[in-house]
Amino acid sequence: MMTDVHLLLAAAFLTWFSLMLASGLRSSTAGLRFNFGNRDEQPRLSPIAGRADRAAKNLVENMPIFVAAMVAARFAGASPEEIAPGAHVFVWARVLYLGVYLAGVPYLRTLVFGVSIVGIFMIAGVALGLG
Repeated sequence: MMTDVHLLLAAAFLTWFSLMLASGLRSSTAGLRFNFGNRDEQPRLSPIAGRADRAAKNLVENMPIFVAAMVAARFAGASPEEIAPGAHVFVWARVLYLGVYLAGVPYLRTLVFGVSIVGIFMIAGVALGLG
């Protein structure tokens, strides 16, 4: 069974993977010279490289909120079993979000993003003693 700590690490790994995927796809467009340079001039990205970059940035923006909710829940005395359901929702929604965004499915992408936010609110609810 995955505990809250396992899910936190899974989210961290997913963040790293998303960033590396975006970097790799950017490199396939820009080439190695861009990677070794100062990156003053940003290349025009392929559609999938652009989606991967935006998906990775979105996850980076949401990770501090997820981590803060996890830490707050733990500091509030919540058990790993109480925190895990919301963490599962967040992590699995973020996995799905990456795939849906890369596939270029706009409305479903937004819905899946909303589900990941629900996961954060589930954890926050546990932290506040509401869950």
